Parts: sequence; C-alpha cells; structure tokens
Amino acid sequence: MSLPPGFLDELRNRISIAQVVGRKVMWDQRKSNQAKGDLWAPCPFHQEKTASFHVDDRKGFYYCFGCHAKGDAIGFVQETENVGFMEAIEILAREAGLQMPARDPQAAQQADRNSRLAAANEAAVAHFRLQLKTGAAADARAYLARRGLDAATRDRFEIGYAPARQGVLAALTAKGLKPEDVIEAGLATTPDDGRAPYDAFRDRIMFPIRDARGRCIGFGGRAMAADAQAKYLNTRETPLFDKGRALYNHGPAREAAGKGQPLIVAEGYMDVIALVQAGFGAAVAPLGTAITEDQLRLMWRMADEPIIALDGDKAGLRAAERLVGLALPLLQPGKTLRFCLMPEGMDPDELIKAKGPEAMRAALDAAEPLVRMLWRRETEGQVFDTPERRHALDLRLRQAIGVIGDPGLKRHYGEALADLRRGLFQPQQGWRPRGEGRGRGFGFSEAQAPLAGTRASALGSGALSADDLRVTLILATLCRYPDLVERFETDLDRLAPRHPDHAALADLLLSTPAAHEAEVEAACTAHGLGPALDGLRGMAHLRIAPVLAGPPAPDKAATCLAEEFAKLHAARALEAEMAEALEDLDRAPEEGDTRLVRRLNHAVQRRLTATRPASAETAGAVSEDTAALSKGLRALIEARVWEKKSR
Repeated sequence: MSLPPGFLDELRNRISIAQVVGRKVMWDQRKSNQAKGDLWAPCPFHQEKTASFHVDDRKGFYYCFGCHAKGDAIGFVQETENVGFMEAIEILAREAGLQMPARDPQAAQQADRNSRLAAANEAAVAHFRLQLKTGAAADARAYLARRGLDAATRDRFEIGYAPARQGVLAALTAKGLKPEDVIEAGLATTPDDGRAPYDAFRDRIMFPIRDARGRCIGFGGRAMAADAQAKYLNTRETPLFDKGRALYNHGPAREAAGKGQPLIVAEGYMDVIALVQAGFGAAVAPLGTAITEDQLRLMWRMADEPIIALDGDKAGLRAAERLVGLALPLLQPGKTLRFCLMPEGMDPDELIKAKGPEAMRAALDAAEPLVRMLWRRETEGQVFDTPERRHALDLRLRQAIGVIGDPGLKRHYGEALADLRRGLFQPQQGWRPRGEGRGRGFGFSEAQAPLAGTRASALGSGALSADDLRVTLILATLCRYPDLVERFETDLDRLAPRHPDHAALADLLLSTPAAHEAEVEAACTAHGLGPALDGLRGMAHLRIAPVLAGPPAPDKAATCLAEEFAKLHAARALEAEMAEALEDLDRAPEEGDTRLVRRLNHAVQRRLTATRPASAETAGAVSEDTAALSKGLRALIEARVWEKKSR
C-alpha cells in the first residue's frame, strides 16, 4: 500500500518518540532531562545495567551507544514488536488518532466490513468468556483444570465456552449487532433449507484466534461431547478468517521471537499454551491442518529457523516428512526449519507436564536440521543392500533437492547428503562426516575393508595391476579435486584405463565441468556411476593415501597427480619399447647380444627424455622411474630372452 504525500510527516508530528519508547524502558532520572526531550535508559535491544540508550524527543530519533541500534519511532515499533513497516505505521496511526488512508472506495468498504466482523468476534469473545464462569460450563472448567490451565492462564488466552443451548447469535443481536454480521463472521450458520440460523459452536471450549495485529478473526472450538462429529472445529472461511493464512498465538509469539526466543511450531492450542506457560513465549500452531506455504512464510517473517515440535508418533513423523517437501522449494539462504520430534507417544504439553520445562528445552536444543529430516524420510526403515536400491535412493535424493532454487544452497544440500550417504553405506568405525575429525577424504579417516557390494566389483576385487592401481589413485584424486581436471586434461585424455569402470569415470571427469567433490558425486549418480565411485573409494590403497585421507590440500594433490602421471607414462613407454624390441628380435633373431642391449638402452633413454618434466616438482618421480626402468631392463637382459626366442 502506498501512502499519500505528507502522511508520514503528519504521523511523526503527532507522536512522541519518548512516549513510544517509554512503554518499553525505564528512564534514568539522573541522566535524563525530560524538559529538553533528552532521555536516557538501559537499552531494550541488549542486556545492560547502565543507561546507554539515548532518545532525542525533539528530533525524533534514538541511538544506543552500546549496541549502536538507531532509528525513529516507526523503526522502534518494528524492532520491538517484530512487525513490518506498514504494520508499524498502522499501530502508530491508531495511537495518534490518525485515519489510515484507503486505497480506493472498494478498499474502504472492505475495511469497514472487516471492522464490523472483527467487532462481532470481539463481542463473542466476551460472551464466551462469561459463559465459562456459569454452571453449564462446570465440565469445561474441570477439563481445563485437569490440563493444568488455571484462571490466570484462561484469562491470558481469553478461553471461553459455547453452551449447547444459550446461543451467541441471540446474545449478540440482543446487544445491537446485526444478525448478518454475526453470520458472516462465522459465529452462526444459515441452513440451506430456509430454517432459522443457528450457532456454529455448541458445547465447546472456545479459543479465540487473533491475527498479527491483535484482531480476533475467528475461533477454534474443542468439543466436550465424546461422540462429537469433530473434536476440534474452526470458524469457517470468512472475509477475516482463512485458516491456511493464520497462526494461533501469532502476535505474542512474534513479539517474543523479536526478543530472541526460539519460534516453536506445535500442533495444537493446548501445546502452545503449555509452551507459553513453561516460558517459551514464541510458540504458534497451525489451525488443525497441515502447515501451508502461507503459514511457512509467516513463520519466516518472525524467525529464520522455526523449530517444528511435532508429536512423537507416526502421524507426527508423517507431518514432518510432508513439511520437508513443502519447504524445500521455498528455502533461501538463512531461511530453513529445524525439527524437534517428541519422545514416542508424547506431545509438548505432555512432555512438559511429565518432565518439566528443562526436558522441553533439551529436546529443542537437539532439534535436527531439515536436511537430516529429508534423509530420514528417504532412508528410514529401508535396506540398501543392492546397487539398484542405492541407485533408487540417489535418484530420490537428487529429485528432492532439485527443487531448491538457490544454486549455492542446493550444492550444500548435495554435500550434506553425500556425507550421510557415506555414513550409511560404509558405517565402519573410521567414518566421519565431512569436516569432522582429522580425515576428510571421502569420508574416511582410517583404513577399512570394502563393502560386500564393492568387493565383487572390478574396482574392489583386488585383481589389479600396478598400472591399474596408479590409474585408480589418479582418478580418486581428481574426483576429490575436480578443479584440477583442466590442468591435467591432456594427461587424463591419454590415461586409457583398462577397466570399464575406470574408463567411464575418466570420461565423466573430462565431460562434466565440476568445481567440488559433491558435483562429481551428483554427476556419477546421474549417469549410474554411483557404484563405480563407491568401489573406487573402497579400495584399501586409496583409503590410506595421504592426499586422500588427510585434510584438503590442493597443492599437494597437484604435485601427486604430476608425479603419478609421469610415472605412468614412463612405465608404459618402457613396456612399449620392450615390446617393439622383442618384435624386432622375432624378425631378426641373428642380431647379436651387444647390439640388442644397446638398442634397448637407447629406446629407454629416448622415452625418458620425451617424458622428462619441465619443472622440478616431478623430478623425483622421474628419478624413481629411471631406477625402476633400469632394473626392469637389467632383468630383461639377464633373462636373455632373445636366446629363448631364437631357439
């Protein structure tokens, strides 16, 4: 809503910031000079004993010399009441007796209509509260007493009672309210068959539902009769009331959350009341249905990480799982959910009564992040003992996080799920999540045996040559540090792995741009190479390799790759030269020993020169391979294979 020119100036002229702030602080009389509008108090935004919070009433501003909070009266109401800009304007305008401008004639008519409906609801609140004190409400009062709601609590939450006979429609019309307003407010219903209107709530304990501005927009009624058709009944949809866009205890919870209390989302009215009684003032509840997108956005306006406190039963877990699916597409950096599942068979009200507020606080402190609830939803009660089941899990997880709009947030979810996946598939003692303990690597800190599913694979069977072992070290290092692929692209292209799984991973690294390990994992999952990657990580010689088992070290990884590629190329060069020399011997067996030895030595030296590194970082590697090649050559010569071939 846009405000007409001059409206804010008029509002600021009519209000005194000293009066607005004075409702929240105690002025320090020794430092303050009220005659000059120079006022001091302990800051309401942080804990302190000295008066460092200054208000200049003449200029209309405040400033804290401790926490540096500053602003005008509108900003102060926004911060202390945890409301938006327009809501703060409306609050101050009511105090100043200033009429909020209407957008257009239709908006003015709707505002007038809503005011009449709100007035009908307020009259109903008073009526129901009065009825709770009558003899007809004896059972209702006894029920509330059994639930631990004393008179002070009933008054705080304005709880009332709707009798079975003495109707609110007759009572409110007798006070001068129009019957049509009472009916439109949802307090009474007109039958389709033309009969007289009747009360919507009968023989029910009544819980007023107020919006963020404090208006009573509807009611929730708890049936006293055991055979009632609905245990809880809400006001039907009205111009004021939309149960999918409202929260029970919204206004008080918003204010408490603005002061730093955790926002707790419970399932029902009694849970909210129990939480507030126990000191958890920022508690709200949806109105008898699953949480909606609109309600979730309302929660995020109050707090960045609402805690969903659900009953400890199957229904509570299903509700949590549904909420995960609702929340994932709406997530933003800093805006998420945490889940606090109560002990089995208990709700927050029962937990507090049985074990006290400290037990509830401990449960809240142990609340799980949304990513773990997603993992629980996709894995609990299932067995992943085959590649097919694991692949199906990978697909579900990828589809689940695919709806997250923010790319960075989606990447972090992928990394977190990859850690959880490693913990599930390779749960031996040495495993730790990424970033915990000394071993990041691929989720391992100590050597472990491969899983049964990977021992049977080509990667995990152990029947690999020295060439293959070197290839796996190169591939594993590049999977952990995919940003090095571009630097070693030519060498990787020449890698020519002999095993199909190796070749597939090499092709994926060359064809899939990736900057992080999690992106490689996601690409492997998408191309059906998850088992191949698991097999690679399950190999014993890789789990103890320093470049993989230790903390992240990109420079160390680059040096390792340069060395391993140099060794691999040199070893393959020797193989090729020896094979060529022996083929020549087959064609010319009459060549003498000295000439053949000289030719083999020349071939090896030519290959070593061709593969000599340009920098010193791989000089050691070539030196090692020179010795290895010389030893291999000596063995070949000593075996005098040409004599065997010539026989």
